[in-house]
Amino acid sequence: MPEVTSPLSSQNAVLAFFDVDNTLMRGASVYYLGKEAWRRGIIGWRDIARFAWHQFRFISVGENHKHMANARERALALIGGHSEKTLFALAEQIYERDILPNLWPETVALTQEHLAKGHEVWLITATPQLVAQVIAARLGLTGALGTRVEAKDGVLTGELDGHVLHGDEKATVAAELAERRGADLAECWAYSDSGNDIPLLSAVGNSVAVNADAKLRNHAKTMGWQILPLNRAGLTEARRRVKRQAKTVRKRGR
Repeated sequence: MPEVTSPLSSQNAVLAFFDVDNTLMRGASVYYLGKEAWRRGIIGWRDIARFAWHQFRFISVGENHKHMANARERALALIGGHSEKTLFALAEQIYERDILPNLWPETVALTQEHLAKGHEVWLITATPQLVAQVIAARLGLTGALGTRVEAKDGVLTGELDGHVLHGDEKATVAAELAERRGADLAECWAYSDSGNDIPLLSAVGNSVAVNADAKLRNHAKTMGWQILPLNRAGLTEARRRVKRQAKTVRKRGR
């Protein structure tokens, strides 16, 4: 499953990385994938009950590595044996029905601020790659980096293609992308709500804790990172910072 990329390339690119769950949107995107699979009869009541419990915990107390891992394992299992076209159709449907109404307008506005500066804006998330691609495409972003699911002859096996894009893996993938795009990480930006993304935030020169959990909030205070509350005042200050401090990139055709 290829990355979604912009038709333009740039010299001295600046990348802005945005986490998805509880950063760009309220809740866990993988839950909505399970919910749509239930609507279509792919999974049963017991499975959707587990997904619902995970969503409640995630919204209430934030990301827990064990619970997230269990949810992703169930998500992989439920899509095993189905075609990539089926997963794409699920992703399209959940965007319209579930993800769009739960997007944080403040964070979405920041993605557009970066685009206006000529930056590449990439979603970076543990959610399945195809789901992340749909969100990025609908929001007009540069592309998406997500967890890849193995497929053979267009049919999903239910196994990972590589690693879950989580924790240190996010930082590694972000650094690899920055190198390919000719970007200096010191000029790049990253936004996340989770302490599990401290490696990603530490890898860039401009780190923003959005709707942060306790672990990330404490670390951000220690490091002097910007802490962004999801309200009008916080958004105004964050946009001013991007306008004031972020490098403007002029793009040229390939």
